[in-house]
Amino acid sequence: MRTICIYRDNQDYTRSVNEWLENFYRQTGKQIETMDPDVDTGFCKAYDIVEYPTILVLGERGEVVSMWRGRNLPLINEVSYYTI
Repeated sequence: MRTICIYRDNQDYTRSVNEWLENFYRQTGKQIETMDPDVDTGFCKAYDIVEYPTILVLGERGEVVSMWRGRNLPLINEVSYYTI
């Protein structure tokens, strides 16, 4: 599975996303891939991502397994389940 955090840098939510990503790494020892939606617009269009931040979990064939949108970031254990 592939887990991606899509967010823009230099936004009012950026600090909380960066802190969440750091806490995720500290608690699980795993890093989540990050993506700037302005760099890879085709990816965001393909998965209909219009709200940031978004954490997206993709299956082996690229299907959406789970998605969290908006400033209320999920619990770390909710996402770590997919990063095993």
